[in-house]
Amino acid sequence: MNYWLMKSEPNAFSIDDLEKMPNQTEHWDGVRNYQARNMMRDQMKIGDQVFFYHSNCEIPGIVGLMEVVREGYPDHTAFDPQSKYFDPKSDPEKPRWIMVDIKYIRHTNRVISLAELKEQEILENMPLVRKGNRLSIMPVSPAEWSYILSLE
Repeated sequence: MNYWLMKSEPNAFSIDDLEKMPNQTEHWDGVRNYQARNMMRDQMKIGDQVFFYHSNCEIPGIVGLMEVVREGYPDHTAFDPQSKYFDPKSDPEKPRWIMVDIKYIRHTNRVISLAELKEQEILENMPLVRKGNRLSIMPVSPAEWSYILSLE
């Protein structure tokens, strides 16, 4: 099993939105970074555990847990001219962008803020806390996963 962190701005799609979805499941669309796409396409597997991270908000941080329930498949929003994620260069025959389906597991007991995560020496190599990392999807090591859960 792999562990991940996936970021979303709560005003666009929040942990509460995911919890309210039918079957508490939704596709994770709109990823337009090749490195993040490659992780979804090549590494994310059914059963992988994921931290839901609220970004670009008053207190950015980990707010919940999710699980991958469908492996990578073409992101249909890339083909829709009405979508904010439309990519005119993406071809349904050779899709450029991928998404996965994720399922709500639970909210964390509290927001585990980015500021708090940055204070943890054990997490110093985690991509999330390193300067310059803007990826919306990133791997989390098993040790980092366990440690972060212990912060709840």
